[in-house]
Amino acid sequence: MAEGGAVTHVEAGGSAAYWNPGSQILWRYRENAGDRFHIARPVTVVRDDADLLAVWLAPGTECVKPVLRDGTPVHAEPLETRYTKPRTVQRDRWFGTGVLKLARPGEPWSVWLFWEPGWQFKNWYVNLEEPLARWAGGVDSEDHFLDISVHPDRTWGWRDEDEFAQAQRDGLMDERLAARVGEAGRAAVEMIRRWGPPFSDGWQRWRPDPAWSVPPLPDDWDRTPARVST
Repeated sequence: MAEGGAVTHVEAGGSAAYWNPGSQILWRYRENAGDRFHIARPVTVVRDDADLLAVWLAPGTECVKPVLRDGTPVHAEPLETRYTKPRTVQRDRWFGTGVLKLARPGEPWSVWLFWEPGWQFKNWYVNLEEPLARWAGGVDSEDHFLDISVHPDRTWGWRDEDEFAQAQRDGLMDERLAARVGEAGRAAVEMIRRWGPPFSDGWQRWRPDPAWSVPPLPDDWDRTPARVST
């Protein structure tokens, strides 16, 4: 999905490819304890280098999301059966304001920025997940349920602790993975308390290039990458 000529090759202990600003790629998540992709979001690259990947999820972007097989939205299902009922995926659009996603190489979380209408900054959101795996068409990960919400006044709070616990009860993550996710969460909290990057970098004042088009969702959004790197 990357636009032609939009990749820069950088030698750094081997050849690494970075996308130029304005490139259109996919940001995907595999289903938990499975191999299929159940979330796919076309995004536009804001910055990509050895320190950070930043992408913009524009309002109105066509995405793929999981739903129960009968069409019920996942979060409308009671928690006790949310992860055990059969699922499928459906196409939908990202409505409301857009989202800026920031991820540092090898870090087990990404940080998302949300705004209210009129570019009133709302909050940061720390999404605990597998470190992003890069491939020619984008990046892949697996969500780890537990999240952290960070407010403009620097206060913060855990999110979705009930889902994190239910996922363990339903066998979607074993004790070892759950411990690793907990450790990642504590490291993220320490970063918040120190007000380190990306919170200290002023991204809440960033705005997208008005010339950018909304990336399309390709028909082969769930294709298997030929080669993946981290």
